[in-house]
Amino acid sequence: MSELVTGDAVVLGLRLAKLPSRALALAIDLVVVGAAFGLVALGLAFASGSLDDAAWAAVSVAAFLLVPVDGPIAVETLSHGRSLGKLACGLRVVRDDGGPIRFRHALVRGAMGVVEILMTFGVVAVVASLVSARGRRLGDVFAGTLVVRERVPAGRATAVPPPPPWLVGRFAGLDLSAVPDELWLAVRQYLTRMHQLDATVGRTMAERLGVEVAARTGAPPPPGVPAAAYLAAVVHERQVRDAQRAWQVAHAGQTRIAPEPQVRVRTVEDAVRPGAGTADEGAGRPPATGFVPPA
Repeated sequence: MSELVTGDAVVLGLRLAKLPSRALALAIDLVVVGAAFGLVALGLAFASGSLDDAAWAAVSVAAFLLVPVDGPIAVETLSHGRSLGKLACGLRVVRDDGGPIRFRHALVRGAMGVVEILMTFGVVAVVASLVSARGRRLGDVFAGTLVVRERVPAGRATAVPPPPPWLVGRFAGLDLSAVPDELWLAVRQYLTRMHQLDATVGRTMAERLGVEVAARTGAPPPPGVPAAAYLAAVVHERQVRDAQRAWQVAHAGQTRIAPEPQVRVRTVEDAVRPGAGTADEGAGRPPATGFVPPA
């Protein structure tokens, strides 16, 4: 079992998908793609009956690229790794660190899928999945992705434990860009299993992972902070940043225009009328603007 955390800071208890479930999902996807390709080809046959052989060949190639190749890429990109077959089987494609895939990941998987699935009838994909320790086909290896199960039996999902309250926000200024996805995954796997490990083994693993994270970030753990607490606080900080980034992306383009302040224009009558000034003006102070300086 592999517990992962998505890039949207959603903690999930996920297991790597096995070959039978992946094969079933692929079979469903191929049936859907084949039906769509047949309908498109039939429509093109009626619409381009007067074309010559060269034009018909060009239209056929374009239809093949549009449906069996571009179609799955678009579906995986828009659904964040859930095709129709994977949705039916409870599977999802994620990055190596558990985050949602993007267009470049779907593009690499789709391009490699033409070779290892369509051209070889899935033989290369099956062999690669059997050889890989995590059941990845070549498209997953080159794209840096995994196929995992989203449906986990009740009681099996485990989450990364939160850091101590006094460490929350302690590493807000830490540079986490140099930490690779493989190291994040190793840290999260340790944190979800640290209570199941022998005390000595767990402490050794935490110290080793803490040294690696500190080397990547350039900031060692504060004195007296256990390595496990340091790792939990750093992972929590990354989840917070991912959540903020996801919120900014979701609300991109939604700008708020502040209302214009209402300015009272004094007339000539106000200027000559006795006692027309405000209390501030009467005391020799400028009119109040409503601005409160920071403490």
